[in-house]
Amino acid sequence: MNDSPRRATVVVIGAGQAGLSAAYHLQHRGFTSALDDPDGTRTFVVLDANRAPGGAWQHRWPSLKVATLNGIFALPRYRQPALDPDEESRIAVPRYFAGFEREYALPVLRPIAVSSVRRVDDDPTGDLIVETNRGRWMARAVINATGTWNNPVHPHYPGQETFLGRQLHTHDYVSLDEFAGQRVAIVGGGISALQQLEEISRVATTFWYTRREPVFIEGHFEPETTGRETIAKVVADVEAGRPTGSVVSYTGLGWTPYAVAARERGALVRRPMFTRIEPHGVREADGSFTTLDAILWATGFKADLEHLTPLQLRNELGGIRMRGTQVASDPRVHLIGFGPSQSTVGANRAGRDAVSALAKHLNGMPAAS
Repeated sequence: MNDSPRRATVVVIGAGQAGLSAAYHLQHRGFTSALDDPDGTRTFVVLDANRAPGGAWQHRWPSLKVATLNGIFALPRYRQPALDPDEESRIAVPRYFAGFEREYALPVLRPIAVSSVRRVDDDPTGDLIVETNRGRWMARAVINATGTWNNPVHPHYPGQETFLGRQLHTHDYVSLDEFAGQRVAIVGGGISALQQLEEISRVATTFWYTRREPVFIEGHFEPETTGRETIAKVVADVEAGRPTGSVVSYTGLGWTPYAVAARERGALVRRPMFTRIEPHGVREADGSFTTLDAILWATGFKADLEHLTPLQLRNELGGIRMRGTQVASDPRVHLIGFGPSQSTVGANRAGRDAVSALAKHLNGMPAAS
């Protein structure tokens, strides 16, 4: 491995929907590939930890079909082909992403895992060093688009280590067939929890646990109105530097087909969280005992930002104060697929906004050393 770092004006970390959107908009604004033009003054590269295109979609469980997605994985100026609604999303979406990368000849390098991003001598205006498992990059700015898939939330409950059955997270879920004939606890109040509750309840006896009473949206769902209201709430949190919650914590749950199916099957009966886990099951809030074969922690994900720790972006509240996609304390760093753009609905817009703001910032920066 060559010890001397490679250079790019902008390093994009992650090639999911948000990262590919940023790459497209960088190219559209005249940035060239750092692979083809290493001495260029406006260059970019995309570093992706996956071995193939598709971002986190390639890791989804097989039963998540295209029909459930409603086109939420769209990329800028790249028409979605007609898809078989019964095709697995983990196959269809990566194929679409791969076509986008080819169409625009985007400079994506993979598999490359970024271990850290740090400043050069703590200089708040100079280059950033991006350390990877395949060498270093020097950059004037970083657009981080690592999403959440690789940072599942694993709550700890008393007695958890004594359980003799199986425990797994949504991150590791494969198929309802694994649970046929079993007694299964599904923990969590988000979209994935509902999807997996509906699926597993077809073949197993299920028990649904959440920390808070789930809030379902009654009446007709208006995506545009609800989306604007939700984004406004998340923007208020990130601009104040407060940690953000899941999308569902802002929107509530919709009566999707799988939620209706779970309700009709009698599976949509919420229990308050158990007080402790025992070798053969859980101790309920009322003191009774429920025998279990498995516990599925559908407890969500948090932003995968461990590699940004050297930049010390988090405040005393544990949040990162933002201005749009820009980190308030370091305008060289943009977070997309984070905060207001955490859902797939806002990912494309976030890529565009990050590039627009970054282009303005770079024009006002001194030349690279």
